[in-house]
This record gives sequence, structure tokens and C-alpha cells, in this order.
Amino acid sequence: MNAQKAPLSQAQLAQAKVLVVGDVMLDRYWYGAVDRISPEAPVPVVRITREENRLGGCANVAFNAVSVGAQASLLSVVGDDEASHLLQDLIAKSGITPYFGRDAQLKTTVKLRIIGRQQQLLRLDFENTPQNEVLSSQTQQFMQLLPDHPVVLFSDYGKGGLAHVTDMIAAARKAKKAVLIDPKGSDFSRYAGATCITPNRAELQQVVGGWNSEEELSTKAHNLRQKLKLDAVLLTRSEEGMTLFDARGAAHIAAQAREVFDVTGAGDTVIATLAALVAAGMSLREAMPWANRAGGVVVGKFGTATVSYEELFA
Repeated sequence: MNAQKAPLSQAQLAQAKVLVVGDVMLDRYWYGAVDRISPEAPVPVVRITREENRLGGCANVAFNAVSVGAQASLLSVVGDDEASHLLQDLIAKSGITPYFGRDAQLKTTVKLRIIGRQQQLLRLDFENTPQNEVLSSQTQQFMQLLPDHPVVLFSDYGKGGLAHVTDMIAAARKAKKAVLIDPKGSDFSRYAGATCITPNRAELQQVVGGWNSEEELSTKAHNLRQKLKLDAVLLTRSEEGMTLFDARGAAHIAAQAREVFDVTGAGDTVIATLAALVAAGMSLREAMPWANRAGGVVVGKFGTATVSYEELFA
């Protein structure tokens, strides 16, 4: 992208409101020194020297929307445990407006990564599934928040927080809201009627099967779009950039060439940037090159990271 004038001012973007709904997580990083192999088993001994907590799951998506300059409300379910309180502290400093349902039986999802010698040695996941009553109360809260947000972003991590997503999509579309979805799993029928879904290659292949040419990919993507009554499918293709399939056909944009340090959370950045720009009045086609650029910036950073207004429109 050439050095061109930013399509939106910071003041315009600051008026944009995105409602993020989905599975919230706490990303924990334990950094350590690896000096020896354990005498008990052939594994490295990591002496922990530093700990860091970051917003994960859809909290990272909301944080990306805020970082680029938009407003984000976050609707999710957490437990009543240490991880949920750490999350709330991080969110309080982030500028996100949280709406959390609490489920005492729920373990707030935590992904703990052990880092030694600048690489991830191990990841430990702590999680279970929220109860239905708590999720029903979330749907009521969703209906109250909907009128104030032009864009709804569903971030599905398959942890059970979006059990009622079909009803929420229908309500949002009836209210003339744009609905963007980062999908999960092999059944996309639950996302029927959304404005746009943003699968990566592996996620799309799981649903439509493989393809041997761009033509075959285009046919499969458009068939999926028509079958699910979606306005668009945005396929994120890492080093191949991204392709938007909509009623006008296919629009492709090449990846922003830069050193790839870590792809963790790049999909979060792409959909959050897209949602923020659409909420500020851009079309999906206008917003796509900027979302692609945001993804390019974030892979040059370590761990779940974000992009600022200045970095995006520099």
C-alpha cells in the first residue's frame, strides 16, 4: 500500500462502535532460562524468570478494535476464579467496555505458554463449558446492547460461549446491523445469514473440501456464500494474502511482505480491523486492504499483539 492519505480520521474512527461476542480467555506467558535437561525425564528444565498476562480469545479481538481507535463492547461468560479477576484487571486498563456473565461452575479459559530461548516449549489449556442459563441471560444482554452498535463481531473459539449464535445473528440482521464472524469447526450452517465470515485456509477446507485451482476455490466459496445466505466470505491465506468473495465476484490482495515473527492472533487483528472500519462507514471491499495491512504488521510482533491507528495508516 502506497503512502496515501488515511481514509478515515482518528475522530471518525473514535465514533465507530463494535460489539464483540464470544469466548474470552486469559493468555499467560511464563518466560524462563533453559540451562539443563531434567534428571527425571528427557525434558528441559525451565527456571521461570518472568510472567506476563495478556487478553486472549475474543478479549484480544476487542482489544484490537480499541487499539486501532474504535470503541468496543465485550459480551462473554467467565468463571468466578483468579483468571477471571486477572482478565477484569487487564480489561479495566484496555479501554474495552465489558459485559460479563458469571458462572461459578465455569473455569475461565486459560492458555499458559512456557517460553524458553525465545520459543514456545509447551502450552497448557484450562477450560470447560459454560452453563445454558448463563448463556440465555447473555442473549438478553445482547438484545439491549444491539441498538447502539452498527457492527457485531462473533469470535468463535469453540469453547461453548456462542451456543445461541443463530438467534443473535437473526436479531442483528433484523436490526440492520453488519455481522462479521470468525468461524470455528466443520459446520458453518450456524452462521447462516451473517454479513461476512472470515475463515482461514484450513477452516474453509474443513467445510468445502480442498481445491486445485483458483477457479475451483472461487466456485466453492460462492456456493458456500449462497447456501448460507452470506453477503461475503473473506478467506485469509497467510503468505498468500486474502480473497473476498461477494456478489461482485472475487477480490484478491497480496500479503504485505515483512518478516514473520509470530502468527498468533493475526486472524483476530484482521477481523477486528475490518469490523472497526465497517463500523466507521467503509464497505468490506474498501476495508479489506487495510485489514490485510494490519495482519501484516501484527505478525512482526511476538504473541497476541495489536496495531495502532498510526501503524495502520502510517
